Amino acid sequence: MESILAEFEAYLFQEKKMAKNSLQAYRRDVRGFAQFLKEKHIRQFSDVNNATIISYVLYLKKLGRTTSTINRKIASVRSFFYFLKRRGDVEENPVARVRTPKLEKKELEYLSLEEVELLLSQPDDSRKGIRDKAILELMYATGMRVSEVVMLDVGDVNLKMDFVACGSDQSNARILPIGQMCREALARYLEECRSGMLTDMEEDALFVNYNGHRLTRQGLWKIIRYYADKAGIEKRITPQILRHSFAVHMIQNGADLKSLQELLGHEDAAATQVYLTANRSTLKEVYDKTHPRA
Repeated sequence: MESILAEFEAYLFQEKKMAKNSLQAYRRDVRGFAQFLKEKHIRQFSDVNNATIISYVLYLKKLGRTTSTINRKIASVRSFFYFLKRRGDVEENPVARVRTPKLEKKELEYLSLEEVELLLSQPDDSRKGIRDKAILELMYATGMRVSEVVMLDVGDVNLKMDFVACGSDQSNARILPIGQMCREALARYLEECRSGMLTDMEEDALFVNYNGHRLTRQGLWKIIRYYADKAGIEKRITPQILRHSFAVHMIQNGADLKSLQELLGHEDAAATQVYLTANRSTLKEVYDKTHPRA
């Protein structure tokens, strides 16, 4: 099994051009399924059938995994068996007809324009504040994931052409435009602060902490929580909610779905369509408030 798993991971990276974080998630999911098979004394992937997959779903439920987590794991296993079928290792994909648990529709969380402006106005003119201003402006300007922000290098930023190259593989990077406010915040950080925060002048990371090392995901989460508390915004604010806010505001201002999908780096258009629902909800609120016969 181990050699096949290694080949699958190579296939995801080389042929599917999968991003590093997605690749790691698929690896964990498929290896977790392989461990389940081992505990069930199933030695060959060709011995897996529909009943095996259903048993795995029930196993995940018993462990208390959320519906979204179960669906993601099953999607990873489905892709794995698609790979095996393409190789001729299995005749049928046993996951193809398995119905995954239905997700409960949750209301999309995002900030209003006023709340975003309030959040972005919180950093001060200290070295830390200038760095944090650049981070917040970049996240709202591009909708980048927190993992993508912390992995940026200085060379990924082109302030003359107003774009950031996002992605671990330069041949498959997303080229994300940035606006004036973001450009100015990044320029100030690079000109006034970053070099003073470094302990190793060879460090490539765009955003560094006070030890001069690459900022971590946890460090970035703390930055956002700090300014959310400082702003007194009652809503829960996370990096994902900033990403949602970027997407919803783009839709509200006329962005088409295909362009937004490319900006967000969604492989599946269905993941982008959720923002249309949020926009329809906003339009209904506007209608109810403004139409004389509403």
